[in-house]
Amino acid sequence: MAAAIIDSETEDALIPLSALQHYLFCPRQCALIHLEQLWAEDAATAEGRLLHEQADSGRSETRPGVRIARSVALRSVALRVTGKADVVEFHGNQLGKDVRPFPVEYKRGKPKAHRADEVQLCAQAICLEEAFGVTVPEGALFYGETRRRQRVAFDDDLRALTGRTAAAAGAMIVSEVTPAPVHMPGCRRCSLEALCQPSRLEKPPSVARWLAVRLEK
Repeated sequence: MAAAIIDSETEDALIPLSALQHYLFCPRQCALIHLEQLWAEDAATAEGRLLHEQADSGRSETRPGVRIARSVALRSVALRVTGKADVVEFHGNQLGKDVRPFPVEYKRGKPKAHRADEVQLCAQAICLEEAFGVTVPEGALFYGETRRRQRVAFDDDLRALTGRTAAAAGAMIVSEVTPAPVHMPGCRRCSLEALCQPSRLEKPPSVARWLAVRLEK
């Protein structure tokens, strides 16, 4: 992949591409992972990790009209992100003309109500556009539960959401400030719930009340 050469300062400022998905799901989760370097494995994350490993472990291959590359390194100066794509299919003339990259991201579970997975995939497409100087109009999400691809069109709305999410996640990481917890229904599905403790820390006990109780004793 012929990525543009950038200076070391710009390179160091790039954030992990996965941070966009984490941020859109929950800014605090994103900070715990990418600022505080916290991680906890549960059945869901283990399943997702194994699915990614299976996708990344295969060799590149060529089929009629398509070349399949796995674990592809990506970078976007516009989004200021860096990371990897599970699979990129290159459709079209394999002699180097009219080749259309088509990113495929592997996810556990099934399609979700929020757009975090779509934003991560769109960010990969923008990376590929910068690398190859072509438009990448669509890609696909493969979900482990349904065992089917869901095609994703990278329209203006999704591209705008991806840009806003990358800017917000980048600003948070640069600030080095972890957002306060907000207890939401989705917290029960987060492997970091025990470390985040949203139900207890969203409304912490008053310091004055705590001190008064201690003085009474």
